[in-house]
Amino acid sequence: MNVKKWLQNLDYYLIGAIFILALFGIVCIASATHFNLGHEATEVYKQIAFFIIGFILLVVVANVDYEYVSQFYIPVYIINILLLISVFFLGRNLNGATRWIVIGPLTIQPSEFSKIFMIFFLAKVISMHKDEMNRLPFLGKLCLMIAVPFVLVLKQPALSASLVLAAIFCVLVFNAGIEYTWIRNFLVVFVPIVAFILWDVSRENPLIMDKIFEPHQFNRILSFVDPTANADLYYQTEKSISAIGSGQLTGKGLFQGTLNQLSYLPEPYNDFIFSVIGEEFGFLGCIFTLGMLFFIVFRCMLIALSTKDTFSQLIAVGVAGMFAFQTFVNVGVATGIVPNTGMSLPFVSYGGSSMWTNMVAVGLLLNIRKKETRSLFEGGLL
Repeated sequence: MNVKKWLQNLDYYLIGAIFILALFGIVCIASATHFNLGHEATEVYKQIAFFIIGFILLVVVANVDYEYVSQFYIPVYIINILLLISVFFLGRNLNGATRWIVIGPLTIQPSEFSKIFMIFFLAKVISMHKDEMNRLPFLGKLCLMIAVPFVLVLKQPALSASLVLAAIFCVLVFNAGIEYTWIRNFLVVFVPIVAFILWDVSRENPLIMDKIFEPHQFNRILSFVDPTANADLYYQTEKSISAIGSGQLTGKGLFQGTLNQLSYLPEPYNDFIFSVIGEEFGFLGCIFTLGMLFFIVFRCMLIALSTKDTFSQLIAVGVAGMFAFQTFVNVGVATGIVPNTGMSLPFVSYGGSSMWTNMVAVGLLLNIRKKETRSLFEGGLL
């Protein structure tokens, strides 16, 4: 490997943004776990270790010949399915959900890795059959391919991760050039279904939704549709909104967030870390965080535009969609604009599996950037 050329072709803007966000996340996790009050700093040290391991994975993936690996796309899909199935036999149950597998000192979440597996797999399949994109048999096969991991993840249950898989699928299919007729037909079916779900959940005696969703999933949707139905169900969202609002423009200061420091925020170092940011760093801190995440998505899109290779382009677009959707849902939950579902904020929330998945995704982008770098005179955007 030509190290000098490799270093020249790196996207330092993307790497810099990730480092800044990850370090900022570690600071926020320290506050969320009351590091200043003498509590154990276990999560902080673990997150530092997760980031270091993630960076090593990034470097490895950035130098692997992903085009060569892509010929094994079917084994990649099979490994993904086997990992998801193994959760039901080897998984640890925490808070009513079986999503994690314990391997020695590590606790991994296969549903997180499934995101990058499916981006890679779907990008390869679509790139090989792009001419068939608008044919019903091929679309049916694609839907079946995503349905298997979607259902396996949903049954853990991990609603948020299954929604990410659905979002990745939609982004890739849209970018592959699906005709608007299919999109229209999808919306004609999808919108009434969503309307029916919200209507049925809000009924005193639901028709079928209470039988389809797990109790905690049903209750979370109910608290979104009607916060007054049960004050306890809306407690998490209410405290989150209060914390963000109390930070006002500049925030109360690091380790000074009263709702955070007094443990009123639920899962403050993971699902609701944006609430910690809002309370302690204020509106400006929220804008900074969202701005950095937007910049990362923007760099992903530039990398996608810089390549003429469909497979590489779909990977970049899929990663951008994954980051954008997770950001929207995490912030949406914290601000009460979407139903409460556990979703990590990319590079900021605590979690090894999430961090490693995100870092591997960025490694793929850097790999594509390295291969597709062109000069400004050749029309390059980077």
